[in-house]
Amino acid sequence: MKRFLLLLLSIWKQQLKLYVLAAWVGAGIGIFLLAPSYDYISSRERNADPLSSLEFVFTQFNEVMTGQINQNNIILFYAEMGAVLGVLSLLLYKMLHRRLMDLDALKVELKKELPAIIRQGEGPLIEFKSSLRWDMQEDRVNRALEGVVMKTLAGFFNSHIGGTLLIGVRDDGEVIGLEKDYQTLKKPDQDGFEQTLISAISNNLGADLCTYVHILFHVIDNKDVCRVIITPANRPVFLTQANTPKFFVRTGGGTRDLNIQEALEYVAGRWKNS
Repeated sequence: MKRFLLLLLSIWKQQLKLYVLAAWVGAGIGIFLLAPSYDYISSRERNADPLSSLEFVFTQFNEVMTGQINQNNIILFYAEMGAVLGVLSLLLYKMLHRRLMDLDALKVELKKELPAIIRQGEGPLIEFKSSLRWDMQEDRVNRALEGVVMKTLAGFFNSHIGGTLLIGVRDDGEVIGLEKDYQTLKKPDQDGFEQTLISAISNNLGADLCTYVHILFHVIDNKDVCRVIITPANRPVFLTQANTPKFFVRTGGGTRDLNIQEALEYVAGRWKNS
């Protein structure tokens, strides 16, 4: 676990360097663009008839670089304002870029018909689960099954492209529905099922991950099927089992936990440029 923390610290340091760079770029814009622009506008208002705007900016730039003007407080103010704008611009870009990528991936996924998804069977991007908490073999509630679902979701969160989990479908593709699961809920319907699933994700994997989850319900042969579309998480996702945090990834048509060395290498590559 200590090595995981050191690796995460390394990733955070890389992110910090990126934000520091954005702040420096923003500060430069503040000093060499915003401050001269303000002076130019002020000169116009005073009818000082300055040079053209570009000539004025270059003149101010030269005076700042050669130390011919002493406007420390003003320069510092614009440097700080530019740095803040630079960091905010980076945050906004990353947020919008991530959101657009997620929306594009979601559009592609939503165009797929559920019967076609079931026919193609389980694979790196698709997994079937018979239920969320009802044990079909023992014909009783089995909360351990929620852990199995969380394991699959963790694997999709940690992947590069996410994936889809269908609940209410057996491994062989037979649709069995969610009726048994509904019977275990205080609110025995789709809303109650969705709330239970979201609560399980929040409690076991992290509340921040709920925004990466898209839940849909389909009816096939009068049976409800829950379609859970997962987009990749912006951080490593761990699932605690037997008081031990584990790191899961999708491999082929299944999900497995990586050993320390494998996890370190995977995390370093997966979130290097996040």
